[in-house]
Amino acid sequence: MHAPPAIDELSPPDRTLLGPGPSMVHPRVLRTMGTPLVGHLDPAFLEVMDEVQELLRYTFQTTNKWTIPVSGTGSAAMEAAFANLVRPGDTVLVPTNGYFGHRMAAMAERAGGEVVTVDAPWGAPLSSAAVADAFDTHQPTVFGFVHAETSTGVLQPDVSELVEIAHAHDAFVIADTVTSLGGVELRVDDWGIDVAYAGGQKCLSCPPGASPLTLSDRAMDRILGRESPVRSWYLDLSLLEGYWGSERAYHHTAPITNVYALREALRLVAEEGLEERWERHRRVASELVAGLETHGLEPFVEETSWLPSLTTFKLPTGVSDEWLISQLRETYSIEIAGGLGDLAGEVVRIGCMGHSARREPIAYLIAAVGELLEK
Repeated sequence: MHAPPAIDELSPPDRTLLGPGPSMVHPRVLRTMGTPLVGHLDPAFLEVMDEVQELLRYTFQTTNKWTIPVSGTGSAAMEAAFANLVRPGDTVLVPTNGYFGHRMAAMAERAGGEVVTVDAPWGAPLSSAAVADAFDTHQPTVFGFVHAETSTGVLQPDVSELVEIAHAHDAFVIADTVTSLGGVELRVDDWGIDVAYAGGQKCLSCPPGASPLTLSDRAMDRILGRESPVRSWYLDLSLLEGYWGSERAYHHTAPITNVYALREALRLVAEEGLEERWERHRRVASELVAGLETHGLEPFVEETSWLPSLTTFKLPTGVSDEWLISQLRETYSIEIAGGLGDLAGEVVRIGCMGHSARREPIAYLIAAVGELLEK
């Protein structure tokens, strides 16, 4: 018999999390995760499920019946959106102005879609004119866009215009709201979005594992009317509907503790109020920008499309992203991140999300950067 491994009790470092996610988890959420488990079909947990759905509808600003947490990280909710809505042979329009537009393309292709693109530089939003031209040229069935692009720090400013263009062509709209839900203005019903997905570990300050997804009746009717089955059994919404709908029939074992955590995180959103929460993120992120500008770090994105929950900063001459990131981590136990894709080595990404969007951690980061650059 092999000897058992000698592994010490877990003791991870206590980081100030100011990267692109995860954000710092609120103490109330951590406490909730320590409460007793019940079965995923226990009447007590079914009541929790109802409450989570009600809170998600408020946070998404929707009345959609089909509003659920997907078991998995934000990418699972993303894949659920594309795998279910996209049918083999559909033309799917996606953006090229960020890392997660490219991930949309990969998921649409795996679902059997024919991908076409609408272009914009990394660091810039899509223009309504470019989207309209792409629709006239390609006549897509599904249009995916990123509301808050985590790789560039761009917030798409004219969502309702993009949706109007898509609906004028009878297309369905999927919105990536992973870094916007609970942090910046998002109005699913008012803007006419058909499908929106998010993650818990960003502006909701919840550990990853149960990821919000909402679908309009129009989108769900298309999914339930499919002739070919969804290629993912686990993420097939026609099957998940039996668990999250009125029947509560077994599909898979839900991540119970993660659902508890999401419930408490969403209670915090409701207690603060959405508009107050959006304003807090903008106010604290503005303090972040002003403080780092005094040390020579300039925002990469124009003010008109700046994403308060995730700011990209250009580095001062002679300062590498790897050096700044490692020094902040090793000396101050602060986490930030470098650029992705086209922006690798060009910027650092700093999150101001959820429980991390407070003056104390932001002031600590500004002071730490100042001390490092003085050296």
